[in-house]
Amino acid sequence: MKNIALFASGGGSNVLNIAKFFQKQGGIKISLVVTNNPSAGVIEKCKNLGIPLAYLSKEDFLEENTLEKMLKGFSIDLIVLAGFLLKIPQGLIKAYSNKIINIHPSLLPSYGGKGMYGMHVHRAVKAAGEVVSGISIHYVNDHYDQGALIFQAQTTIIPTDSPEDIAVKVQALEALHFPKIIAQILHD
Repeated sequence: MKNIALFASGGGSNVLNIAKFFQKQGGIKISLVVTNNPSAGVIEKCKNLGIPLAYLSKEDFLEENTLEKMLKGFSIDLIVLAGFLLKIPQGLIKAYSNKIINIHPSLLPSYGGKGMYGMHVHRAVKAAGEVVSGISIHYVNDHYDQGALIFQAQTTIIPTDSPEDIAVKVQALEALHFPKIIAQILHD
């Protein structure tokens, strides 16, 4: 059995999608969800799914020994950032080298970096008049959105698409591909 920890700061749509996917698959378990947001929607989703949840303040999150000890207690094989907004501490990146992945709502390297998440990305894509957008799944390193790419998928944008329309298209790609890529990484 492979154990994954999901880190999420928001509503938890990716957490819910990943959890539903792995309920139907064998050999992979969501052992823990970590959030830094005490009012995140992901908290209620974890309660409903019966997934252990840990809230860590930013200070606790940056205290590497606390987080590493917690993850080791759950025998975590892979950390999955599913809408998590804090930068991962360098010590955790070293402890879980090539075992932390992130999904980003653009075709990296475009529209990545600090402050580029969610609707900020989709507004920038729209403002630039892009004709495609998509998702990038990548390993996490010391720099925002600069780790080695694992997978990308794209969708067409038409001139009448609003940033909200782009978000819907990108979220559909996330739902379709993210759980499958996690499974592939853990089965390799």
